[in-house]
Amino acid sequence: MHFAIRYLTEYRYDAPVTDNLNALRVRPATSSSQRCDEFHTRIEPEARVSRHLDYFGTEVLEFGIPTAHEQLTIDVRARVVTSEPPEPPDGSWESLGSSSYLDAAGEFALPWQDQPALLGLDELHEALETDSPLETLELLCELVPDRFEYRPGVTYVGSTIDDLLKMGAGVCQDFVHLSLVLLRRRGIAARYVSGYLWAAPEDGGADSLEVDTHAWLEALLPGTDGYGEPVWVGADPTNRRLAGETHVKIGHGRFYADVPPVKGLYLGGATSDLTAAVTMSRLDPQASARA
Repeated sequence: MHFAIRYLTEYRYDAPVTDNLNALRVRPATSSSQRCDEFHTRIEPEARVSRHLDYFGTEVLEFGIPTAHEQLTIDVRARVVTSEPPEPPDGSWESLGSSSYLDAAGEFALPWQDQPALLGLDELHEALETDSPLETLELLCELVPDRFEYRPGVTYVGSTIDDLLKMGAGVCQDFVHLSLVLLRRRGIAARYVSGYLWAAPEDGGADSLEVDTHAWLEALLPGTDGYGEPVWVGADPTNRRLAGETHVKIGHGRFYADVPPVKGLYLGGATSDLTAAVTMSRLDPQASARA
């Protein structure tokens, strides 16, 4: 699929601020099933932008505005081509102990932060007992939305897994954080993914949509019958399915704090009012092709 994406973020301050430093993780990644053909960023007030890859391989754009200002606009535009990933491997539980798997898993197989001993985790953990890691991943995509309601507004960006368990409801970020804990407890390496989701009906619908930034996960599955390298497979527990060509990945990390779209600070006692909007447009592959 071919997409044009615009991510517009605007901050308005109730008094002048200075030394406004920001780090953006908004550029779509390039991988075996995704290609970012164009990417542009406009900052107002104008600022020099530097780029680097973070520890996890996500591109980070950094800029600072030293002079006084009362508004900040970040206008990001991209063109992306995605394709369906290959069928996921269905390796055995025993393969999770192989050297090739453990080497690829790295820190994504480590216990979640302080490994919270939360009421309700043991029962969910036992409910995910299956014959293979792939079956557990597929079951997870049904179990989490079955047990928890998707309800915007009941949690916030700093909410914990305990908050989700107590409220019985949350959003995609909460569903992914819980899923990471459950997968890692079963020995499956898993990482948090930030990006965009094309949410139009499968039978057609609009060619342009207002969407939110989205979160899903990638689980490291061992090769079938112990052959081949382990493969990172995307899964979206919010939408009850594995990730596909409608998912546009920005980057990944251990959890949300590793891949926030915008993170910054400024000097001054002003408060800020934030508005953010993401527009995804589905393009005709022929019309969007570049010579």
